[in-house]
Amino acid sequence: MSTDRSDSDDSARERLIDLAADFYDQFAAGQIPEMELPTRTKSNIEYDENSDVWVYGDRTSTRSANSVRGARKLLKAIYTIDFLADQLGEDRSSTLRELYYLSESWDNEEAQFSDQDESNQLVEDLEIVSEVTREDFHMRPEESGATLMGPLYLREQTRRGEREIHCQKDVGEGGYQIPNNPDTIEFLDHDAEFILCVETGGMRDRLVENGFDDDYGTIVVHLKGQPARATRRITKRLHNELDLPVVVFTDGDPWSYRIYGSVAYGSIKSAHLSDYLATPEAKFVGIQPTDIVEYDLPTDPLADSDINALESELSDPRFQTDYWREQIELQLDIGKKAEQQALASRGLDFVTDTYLPERLTEMGVL
Repeated sequence: MSTDRSDSDDSARERLIDLAADFYDQFAAGQIPEMELPTRTKSNIEYDENSDVWVYGDRTSTRSANSVRGARKLLKAIYTIDFLADQLGEDRSSTLRELYYLSESWDNEEAQFSDQDESNQLVEDLEIVSEVTREDFHMRPEESGATLMGPLYLREQTRRGEREIHCQKDVGEGGYQIPNNPDTIEFLDHDAEFILCVETGGMRDRLVENGFDDDYGTIVVHLKGQPARATRRITKRLHNELDLPVVVFTDGDPWSYRIYGSVAYGSIKSAHLSDYLATPEAKFVGIQPTDIVEYDLPTDPLADSDINALESELSDPRFQTDYWREQIELQLDIGKKAEQQALASRGLDFVTDTYLPERLTEMGVL
């Protein structure tokens, strides 16, 4: 369900201030200030049987002021908390890129960020310790441009007030652009049967041009490559709140399988938000290595980096099923990969008239 913006802002600001107060209390008690965080590595990812997603394990690391490096990190955290608290108090927002540049105006040079990766990671740290998402900090990435198209009627809260939108009738061929914080959306009505998350823009356009969203009651979500958090969040909300199946349609290569994995099980980088972002019930529809063989699709040879990625996925906890083991081993055996658009070798309508209907029927979605 969508949340009241002012209540959410007040709660986020309070959490940030509490975090700063905790540092102060450590100082007052004569302790060296520190901040404990989960270790964000693949080896510290574990399967949570209660939520069916991958989360951080018990291993932690400590940011402590007992070293110059650690003291700098905590100083930067304090300055960032101050900036975010002021931003929330003024009901303003900023991008992750702007935060990096804004730090150059801070009065203490030691608090300034050396690059954007550093500021991005600090925002993630603050998410973890405060248990507040960056969206509720009013922080957003650069525009992702991800969209959806389908028989969905919604209400969106904007700075210019509420607006009601039908995601077919009230949008152009580009579809409805997913906002940075999808929790500002209320779903009003729909005629959808399932959600189809599509990796590439070319395939998304093919499905819309061929009327796949109309013919099969499909909400087509364009992932735009590795999906942004907003894209994964709205997909999860559509699944949970409208009880719609989710299927993911990508290229047939190891990097695209990881796109599916991030939708279904979460990613190492955002494992602290798996319950918020991941949809473990999501299914993979293709392109499968078996499709490459069965349909004799045009292919490219696997590069060394592809082979290494596939071998890595054989031990990746997100791909520990018989299905994925068989598909990955087959791909390593044939040494080939294929794009979604390779289905066009059998005609422009093949994907919407034959491939997807047959696969989705096999999977029990249609």
